[in-house]
Amino acid sequence: MGMAFSCLGLGAASWITSTLASCFSAAACTLAFKSCNCNNSIATRIGFAIIFLLNSMFSWVMLSDWAIKQLEKMTYDYLHLNCKDEGTCYGVFAVHRICFALSLFHFFLGLLVIGVNDTRDKRASIQNGWWGPKILLWIIFVIISFFIPNGFFMFWGNYIALIGATLFILVGLVLLVDFAHTWSEKCLEKWEEYNDNRWKYILIGSTIAMLIGAIVLTGIMYGYFAGSGCSLNQFFISFNLVLCLIVTVLSISPKVQEANPRSGLPQASMVVIYCTYVILSAVANEPDDNMCNPLTRSRGTRTTTIVIGALFTFLAISYSTSRAATQGRALITKSDYHPLNTASAVPLMTSQPDGFPNMRSDTLTAAVESGAMPASALDDDDDDDGYDVKDDEKNGVAYNYAFFHLIFAIASMYVAMLLTNWNNVTTTSSDEKLIVIGQSYIAVWVKVISSWICILLYSWTLVGPVLLPDRFIDYF
Repeated sequence: MGMAFSCLGLGAASWITSTLASCFSAAACTLAFKSCNCNNSIATRIGFAIIFLLNSMFSWVMLSDWAIKQLEKMTYDYLHLNCKDEGTCYGVFAVHRICFALSLFHFFLGLLVIGVNDTRDKRASIQNGWWGPKILLWIIFVIISFFIPNGFFMFWGNYIALIGATLFILVGLVLLVDFAHTWSEKCLEKWEEYNDNRWKYILIGSTIAMLIGAIVLTGIMYGYFAGSGCSLNQFFISFNLVLCLIVTVLSISPKVQEANPRSGLPQASMVVIYCTYVILSAVANEPDDNMCNPLTRSRGTRTTTIVIGALFTFLAISYSTSRAATQGRALITKSDYHPLNTASAVPLMTSQPDGFPNMRSDTLTAAVESGAMPASALDDDDDDDGYDVKDDEKNGVAYNYAFFHLIFAIASMYVAMLLTNWNNVTTTSSDEKLIVIGQSYIAVWVKVISSWICILLYSWTLVGPVLLPDRFIDYF
């Protein structure tokens, strides 16, 4: 964060120093990803998730009046973000600038890796390597964004970012419903394939736990957020309870079971607890103008609470974005995406022929003894065998690279809208150094409506096969 400030305000020497520092840091990150005990695709996801987390935290800090003053001071008053003539915006434009830079970063990378289905494609190294240039490119985009006129970001925030954030919510809901079905089906397949009762107990136990959790969360909401005079909260909680009961009963109805025997309480319980949690998050972030939110009246450790809440929010978004970006198969049909097309004509050998390792070793040894090859060839052979242990993309990419960057790009738009309360700009007191994320009625309604849409999508997966059996025959 300080690097971006220094690049904006200092001269060429400071910029070069910051650039070198970022390159060394990026090199350290690359070495860390190579040495970590994880697969290549997972290391790549971790790297982009860290960039996303840092970008989100940087954007959040820019909402404070203190950060704006520091930015103006470091740029010798070249940048003025208070924009008094255009309404009180404080750090709203700064948030949109930083999030726009990350969206542009991912759009650019996404264009570079379109059509990469094989890690032998030279462009695959853009996704899994080159961390130094990628981090440097991200920082450059952030710097450039502060020199773009405010008028562009007024259009970006009111239209482009709004549409992108809405798409991110919808994609997340579709993938959640898909995961609910996939989770239960995986457990059933493991149970039937291995005849292992542990999978049965996992499925039953998780289902009961999630249903009990939804009941507990509903009780908490009625106890703390639905007092007298809180009719809006009472409506949110009660309506969510009715919808959850409907989809739970619907999931085990005879007609639905006949059309899709694998549907049932496991999927419904996951959707129910998620939607109940979203409603709890909505009422917990509601402004306390009607004395219906006891959390906003607790001022004791407000700064610590805000920081922890913001960090948890960004961690959750980073994780969910990374997961959603690698699970595009729920939105991309199999006919659109075939890993390793270049090797389709050659049968894949998953094991070496008997005696092949010994033959290769004997041949190398003989070549070294005759002087035809250096002795280091024996070591290189061992290194090559060990290098591929963690390479989970030898036989094709593990996910769609272009879709991965698309999800991260619209996720950055979602963070911008979340931090700016969906462009609902309000002033804060001068002693308020940190901003609470999502505390506005617009943010509340976005969460509530997304919960309703999630239940609607899941309900359609239940009644769709009953109403249109021919359209859903390939999914079951």
